[in-house]
Amino acid sequence: MKKIIIPFFCAVLFSTSVAAQQKTTTTAAKTEAKQSKLTPKDVIDKYVSALGGKDKLEAIKTSVTENTISVQGMEFNMTTKKMGNKFRSEQSVMGQKMTQLFDGEKGYFEQMGKKNEIPADKIVELKKGKTIDALGYDPANFQTVTVEKIDGKDYNVLASEKGKYYFDASTGLLSKSESKEGTAVISNYMTVDGIKFPAEVNAEGNGQKVVIKTTKIVLNSGVTDADFK
Repeated sequence: MKKIIIPFFCAVLFSTSVAAQQKTTTTAAKTEAKQSKLTPKDVIDKYVSALGGKDKLEAIKTSVTENTISVQGMEFNMTTKKMGNKFRSEQSVMGQKMTQLFDGEKGYFEQMGKKNEIPADKIVELKKGKTIDALGYDPANFQTVTVEKIDGKDYNVLASEKGKYYFDASTGLLSKSESKEGTAVISNYMTVDGIKFPAEVNAEGNGQKVVIKTTKIVLNSGVTDADFK
């Protein structure tokens, strides 16, 4: 069981843009890259606009997300509650409950009655988290924008020593992120209350492949401070 929770912890970090930023992991895929005339701010602004617009995103104070997780031939459910930089994620696998929690200052992941504190280096970044992850992207973290053509499709790529992010040049939406934890590919999006959210994420890290499908999202309801105690 212990080997299974690690990708889920990473998946939570992938969902928080600032937290997923570790040293970039290169991929074997062949790409054609060239410098873009766009600025990092241009790419991030287009992304926020494609999701539904800054005003709509900032109006979301809490969220409840229900997912189905497929890993190592098993499928089960995960529920994540968020409020600003706080989150609580719970899964039940083969009768064992697993919890990941961050209360804005500290956090842990727990399974089979054993708690492990979130490492201090992750705490610093998690404190910068937002209810809507896209609002956590800071143009100042990226120097330039490159355009990479992968399988005939153009992507605007933001990269730094902390991570690499691929945005579809035509739609503006985030398609893939790479970091030390691994790679996360967003297969498609769903729309809830006029805002787009990842509907399916294929993540790979720590030698495991995880498919995360979103089944339900509830905004501005069903979350209180008590959830993060």
